[in-house]
Amino acid sequence: MLACGTMGSAVLSGVLDSLLTFSTTSTVPVPGRFLACVTRQESARRIKSIYGDKVEVFLHGHLHAVAQSDIVVLGCKPQLCEEILTSKGMKEALKGKLLISVLAGTTIKQIQDFVGPETFVIRAMPNTPCKIRQGMTVISFPTPPSPSSSTVDLAQIVPSPSVRPAVEWIFSQIGRAVFLDEKHLDACTALSGSGPAFACVMLEAMTDGGVMMGLPFTVAQELAAQTMQGAARMVLEGSHPAQIRNSVSTPGGCTIGGLLVMEDGKIRSTIARAIQEATNIASSLGKKK
Repeated sequence: MLACGTMGSAVLSGVLDSLLTFSTTSTVPVPGRFLACVTRQESARRIKSIYGDKVEVFLHGHLHAVAQSDIVVLGCKPQLCEEILTSKGMKEALKGKLLISVLAGTTIKQIQDFVGPETFVIRAMPNTPCKIRQGMTVISFPTPPSPSSSTVDLAQIVPSPSVRPAVEWIFSQIGRAVFLDEKHLDACTALSGSGPAFACVMLEAMTDGGVMMGLPFTVAQELAAQTMQGAARMVLEGSHPAQIRNSVSTPGGCTIGGLLVMEDGKIRSTIARAIQEATNIASSLGKKK
């Protein structure tokens, strides 16, 4: 983990938990050693307190850790990407390895330019529920070369057959994982990356409504959270959101009354615009100011 902040810790926690139930008969190559790179003593202590001896912590030891790794997950802030990847010796340490970037708004090409063609770079956009193995991750591989291309960049050559299964295994252990073209990643960053924050605003609002009507706070919050989780599970199992909504909207009932109030507040357009704005911001994060 090249930088191990909020997202890096979420991924690390999920993968380590999954190994407790992992079948040793699997043919998929899985990580057997975990290294976390940090720049603050406080972060080093936090990781040690959480993971103990399951994770080796490197304080200001990015280069040394990368040199010992086969798969490197880059989880720093986008504005620190160039500084880290172009530091002395890093290009050589990454040579021939798989670099998985979880940085918002930073393209595969930008990263490839920093590390050179002999490092295979992919992008993955996980979200914080990965920490409890309920995450959503979107994975993008480099665009393959055009058949008419006269030159083939090493970075565009499909790596060994074990790479895709290994990457898919890592992220499927911490929730759901899908593969999409890189052009969609900014929207995915907004929808699933920022999405937990947007969902929690809704959850808090529903909780407040319950408290306003006399429910104890803890009860109202549990009801709201379980209700959101249950509705989401129904959608993931094949029900359309409109079908679920209509099934509880009886004529003259309380649900349709509440829905009309939500529509008066333009809740649909407000939430959709929130995704739009988050996407626009995500697309600008990797650009130099």
